[in-house]
Amino acid sequence: MKNISAECVFEAKAVLGEGPSWDAAGQRVLWVDIESSLVCLFDPAKTENKSFSTGCHVGSAVLSKRGDVIAATQKGFARLDLNTGQLTPICDPESDLPNNRFNDGKCDPAGRFWAGTMGYDESKTTGSLYVLDEHLNSKKILDGVAISNGLAWTENRRTMYFIDTPTMCVDAFDFDPTNSSISNRRTAIRIPEGIGYPDGMTIDREGMLWICLWDGWAVTRWNPNTGEQLGKINLPVARATACCFGGKNLDELYITSASTRLCESELDKQPLAGSLFRALTGVSGFPPFLFDG
Repeated sequence: MKNISAECVFEAKAVLGEGPSWDAAGQRVLWVDIESSLVCLFDPAKTENKSFSTGCHVGSAVLSKRGDVIAATQKGFARLDLNTGQLTPICDPESDLPNNRFNDGKCDPAGRFWAGTMGYDESKTTGSLYVLDEHLNSKKILDGVAISNGLAWTENRRTMYFIDTPTMCVDAFDFDPTNSSISNRRTAIRIPEGIGYPDGMTIDREGMLWICLWDGWAVTRWNPNTGEQLGKINLPVARATACCFGGKNLDELYITSASTRLCESELDKQPLAGSLFRALTGVSGFPPFLFDG
């Protein structure tokens, strides 16, 4: 099994860094700091980070074909103008659930935004998985979710992978790109106890999944066809949260991390907690799908 090291590219000091995706046009990383209510754009060439306040916790954000950003927040979906910083509400599918917030999300091959929710207490399956379509209508796809997390689609667009963290599994679904429907849920990967909790993930051009491990000090590479772990990126922080491929050749893995709920002694041992990291994996990934609405 191949072990890879990572470098810190930005000491973000994020509370709960999450959801990176590569902005190919701007050669930047779009990411969020959930608990600081920030949508961020990091330029690795200039080592500059620009942030936009959303006024409430923001779980994920995706780029749109219009050049703006769609965010999934504690108050629902919203549109962020990157020129003015103005946030315009779209819809709030869980306005009746104030103890829930949106968490991880991504666009699917059809340009629809998938984002899931979770309860603030993290102890119940009060979350759901939603799709925001090109007409700005949201639809609930799954319910009974505890902590909605990683999403990925295969290159042929026929399989979707999904992580509900407490299950310790990556589930696979048959995916229909014509209407963004899913079926035939089954377990693709079981994460062993004791190595951390599965969080965000991405897929590479060989069809392998890169899974961040919360409290696991690592990002791990898995074969979803066999359930086998293939490799590991060691990190100097415990709480790896999500990852994406970026760079001009899409062969650089960018990794977000968190410092939330770490005590002073734990933070002393990992001063880079909440930073943005980069690793050269030897494989490349795909550019993110853009929102089509």
